[in-house]
This record gives sequence, C-alpha cells and structure tokens, in this order.
Amino acid sequence: MRHVRCPVAAAASNQLHRRLLAMIRQNLLQQTTAPGAGDILARCRALVQPALLTAMERLHPQLQQMAGFSFGWCDQHGTPETRAGTSGKGIRQALAVLSAEAAGGSAEMALPGAVAVELVHAFSLVHDDIMDGDEKRRHRATLWKAYGVGPALLAGDALLGLAVETVVNVCGEHALEAVRYLAAAITDLACGQAQDLDFEDRPWTGANAVAVDEYQAMADQKTGALLRCAAAIGAVLTGGPPPVIRALAVMGLYLGRAFQAVDDLLGICGDPSITGKPIYSDLRRGKKTLPILAAINSGTSPGHRLGELLNSHQPLDENLFPLAAALIEEAGGLCRARQESQRNLTCALRILDNAPIANSATKELAAIATFLDKRAR
Repeated sequence: MRHVRCPVAAAASNQLHRRLLAMIRQNLLQQTTAPGAGDILARCRALVQPALLTAMERLHPQLQQMAGFSFGWCDQHGTPETRAGTSGKGIRQALAVLSAEAAGGSAEMALPGAVAVELVHAFSLVHDDIMDGDEKRRHRATLWKAYGVGPALLAGDALLGLAVETVVNVCGEHALEAVRYLAAAITDLACGQAQDLDFEDRPWTGANAVAVDEYQAMADQKTGALLRCAAAIGAVLTGGPPPVIRALAVMGLYLGRAFQAVDDLLGICGDPSITGKPIYSDLRRGKKTLPILAAINSGTSPGHRLGELLNSHQPLDENLFPLAAALIEEAGGLCRARQESQRNLTCALRILDNAPIANSATKELAAIATFLDKRAR
C-alpha cells in the first residue's frame, strides 16, 4: 500500500531539510583550508550531509525527525539545532570519501557509499543504546529515551533499510560489489553485537570467562567490520584497482581495532565533558572490555583483586568504581589498551605507506587514522 504523507508534516519536514542545508553550506564557507584532521572531516561532512538529507526524504516525516535528532541536527521537537550536524565526527563517511579519492575517483562517486555507512552506524547506535539501556549519548538524551523504545526501534530499522537502498539504487557495474561489502559489514556487526551481549552473562574469571583474544575477535566484527567497509566502499564504487581496494579494507580493519581500544579506554577514564557519558561508564554497565579483561588476566596481584571485586559485586557499587579503575591501571589494563591502539595504528599507517595510492590521499587518510588514536589523550 502506497504511503500518503500528511501535508502539514511533509511541509515541516521540507522546511527542516532546507534550514539544515543552509546551515551546512554556511559551515562549509566558514571552514579553513588547513589540512588537519578536523578540516578533512569537515570537508567530507559538508559533501555528504546534503546527500544524507536527500536520502532521508524517502522516510515518513516522523522518522525523518527522529533520524535528525539522532544525528544532532534538531531537538526532540524537530527544531533545527544551531550547530547542525556536529553530533559525531563523521569518521566513516570521511573514510568512504577519501577511499574514492585514493583510488583515483571523485568524492561525488563515493557519496552513496558514504551515506550508507553513516546510516548503518546511526542504526547501530540507536539499537545499541536500547540494548545497553544508555540514556545519554553526546551530552543529550538517546533516541529511545527521547521518543520511547518502540519508535526508536522503528527509526533504527528505517535507517538500516535506507542504507541498503541507497547503495542498491546506484547505477553502474560496481554497485553490486559495494552492496556485498555493505551487507557483509551489517552481518558482521550484528554477530559482533550478539557476542557482546553473550559476554554479559559470562563470569569475569574461571573456565567460562571471556578471554582477551575472544573479546578482540568480537570487536573486529562489532567495530572493525563497518570501518573496513567504509575504508573500501568509496574505492569500490569508483572502480578502483583490486590491490588498492584490498589495502584500504585491511587498513580499515586495523583502524577499527585502534578505534575500539581507544573507546575502551574512554569507557574507563574518559572525561564526561568530552565523551558525553558518565565517568566509569563501562564499569557501570558491567561491560567486558579490553582494559578490564587484560587487567584480570595479567597475573598480577591488582588483577586478581579486580577479578574478586567484580565477581563479588554484580553490579558494582557506585563507591567502588574508583577502586576498580585504580586496580585496572595498576594491573596494566589501561597500558595494554594504549599499546593495542598504537600497534594497530602503526599497522594501518604502514599499509598506507605501501599502498599504490596518491601521496595526497595517503596524507589525509593518515591524518584521520592518527586522529582516532589521539581521542584518549
């Protein structure tokens, strides 16, 4: 049955679309030309967001509003925010754009892929927040907290469907391969999330405890798969040489590993004014992350004490968070996560140095990669 839009809602949606586009163009005019990571991200964001807004016109007006809220473009009532589109850095969409340029194509050719990975990322955050019970993201209410669980689930589903549709509708011989990359990333992401949920029911220590390498394999799916897709899909859509596409995909996987290691650090000791989440957020949720697992399995006295503490308090009492964080650091958990981030960043940069791509593209991709590692410093 064909959906018929309410004229009032459709008019409001079109007005929101026009105002957001105007703000995005104004932001572009105010950008500097310095080649730092922030400016590279801003350039890519300014290219992708108009296409993202256009794609969302396909959605019901209420779904558009909820999607706009999740991206930080408007408040809960649909009023555009003055800093439209600044929610999130747009790392995945930037990788898609830069990968197209690295393969010798244009940024415009990468736009469907960039829009798609950004929509999949948004979908995953909406559903993750529901599953984790998180009430805050980026200093504001999460989508389910603002609109309710049912509407948020529906909005997440719509974002996922729109992501696939955006790539399916691409004309050209390379569209099918791009769809394969996107579909594989979505499947891996879901499998990684399922494994992460399974970890919550397993003990901190003992025969059935989560091992560090098991956690890292999960993170490769939950985080690395979409970054791997983002780093390759632009090159795929431009018809880039297979060696370039493969190199960019592997680089994206290493970036995913570095990204997750930094996220895990922020989940223990991140500044709430920067992360938008309360301090000790992963300890509050009882999440099994790299610093915690590495500390417990360190064979040290602080690691042993940490395991006993977490096993005896489920969930952990508020007043014990500082003690747990201190034990994680003493047992080397934070150091292990920093080393993991740096090691994977080094691998990603080495791939860029050896890949047959233009020097200018290498520099911009390297700037983004280094930015990911610096988030926890």
